[in-house]
Amino acid sequence: MTAVIDVEAALARMAEQLRPALKSHPLMIGIHTGGVWVAERLHQMLDLKEELGTLDISFYRDDFTRVGMNPQVRTSHLPVNVEDRHLILVDDVLHTGRTIRAALNEIFDYGRPASVLLACLVERGGRELPIEPQVVGERVKLGKNQHVKLSGPEKLELRIQEANG
Repeated sequence: MTAVIDVEAALARMAEQLRPALKSHPLMIGIHTGGVWVAERLHQMLDLKEELGTLDISFYRDDFTRVGMNPQVRTSHLPVNVEDRHLILVDDVLHTGRTIRAALNEIFDYGRPASVLLACLVERGGRELPIEPQVVGERVKLGKNQHVKLSGPEKLELRIQEANG
């Protein structure tokens, strides 16, 4: 079984939820790879003027020693100082919370932000850490043998699929 989630509708919901946060002139940061794709679209929809920041959390993962080097390590890019800034951290799928924990660790290596608002395209449950998004495009309940996959960047497509094996 494969189901497709309407990404455009989910992004529109996220943009509306984010509008009040724009009063604090936040810096938007996407987590590679899917989070950057989502952040690029939101950045455009919200007509943000400040450059989009990106994070590659590969070296901050708590399973780094188990999975080894990620062959697609990218550089992180924060265009401005995060010290005392309001941040919007964007990811594609929130599951265990470990990716967000790694992203926060990396952000704090750059400075101490005033606040961090978490925005996720899909919240799927199954948290292992006490992390919750403030902005969500779509909430889904999945079985243990199901996963969510975002493809992009030209055309964002989100599918719920049965895991192989």
